[in-house]
Amino acid sequence: MTGVRSFGADSVGLLAALAALILLFALQSDRFLSTLTVTTLLNQIPALTVVTVGLTCVLVVGGIDLSVGSVLALSAAAIGVAIVEWHWPLWTAAAAGVGLGLAAGALNGLITVAWSLPSFIVTLGTLEIARGAAYLVTRSQSMYIGAAVEPVGAPIAGLGLSPAFIAALLLVAAAQVMLARTILGRYMIAVGTNEQAVRLSGIDPRRIKLVVFVIAGGLAGLGGLFNVARLESADPNAGVGMELSAIAAVVIGGTSLMGGRGSVVNSFLGVLIIAVLQTGLAQIGASEPAKRIITGAVIVLAVIIDVYRHRLGMGRTDTSRDSG
Repeated sequence: MTGVRSFGADSVGLLAALAALILLFALQSDRFLSTLTVTTLLNQIPALTVVTVGLTCVLVVGGIDLSVGSVLALSAAAIGVAIVEWHWPLWTAAAAGVGLGLAAGALNGLITVAWSLPSFIVTLGTLEIARGAAYLVTRSQSMYIGAAVEPVGAPIAGLGLSPAFIAALLLVAAAQVMLARTILGRYMIAVGTNEQAVRLSGIDPRRIKLVVFVIAGGLAGLGGLFNVARLESADPNAGVGMELSAIAAVVIGGTSLMGGRGSVVNSFLGVLIIAVLQTGLAQIGASEPAKRIITGAVIVLAVIIDVYRHRLGMGRTDTSRDSG
């Protein structure tokens, strides 16, 4: 389908870039390809992965959600309070946290579509609201949870990977199928490509946008659960800057910032590239400023490549029309 990038040339290019990074850091550090490093890296990315999936969907319809990191923190805070202070079972608390994320996503979507406001401004405001609420819920303190969240975050014996990572991987696959093979996915691509044409065809694009923001909020809430499970605590500062990391992964994966084009699988490869880059730089002793500069340069390079690739594609389309 036009606009949906499945496994193809783009994915091969991302895999090649990922392999090159792994080879580079393996040559620089003997510990990089160790089982401990690999499993630790993979077990650290479930929260970012699910947030990136949600943000990919939002960008496909031509929107953006800057609140996902703060919504993650608020959901994590709610889960922590429910378990530690209210003594709720893990799965009941998890459902509450995800439900809170869904509500936050619905609020973003409703405000955006009801008043036709830019999602950038709306979610910038809810970013601050959710972060403030996370501080209020936790009284600005980290809440230790401990063994109660082990069923989600503890590595499976003999495998070394956590249930959270496996769940995130399955979610990536399901979201890609949704985007490429379902009516909702087709509508999302259509809204991002030409919202006016969708409206004229009798489909209300506002409903599609609302659904997408709800999905993004729910996945941010799920990210809150994964974050709590990894740290065994609820931190009101969790997810600070995560929206930027998620946007970076989506951009590296080739999803258009203008909407109408994207791939969940490629966004996940973007997450892996960022994780490998950050872990590798840390292992070779790069300073924090150096890591930020290099990561930022990679993101800018990805955007430049995507722009030129898009222009090349448009040029080929125009050429084929002229020849026809």
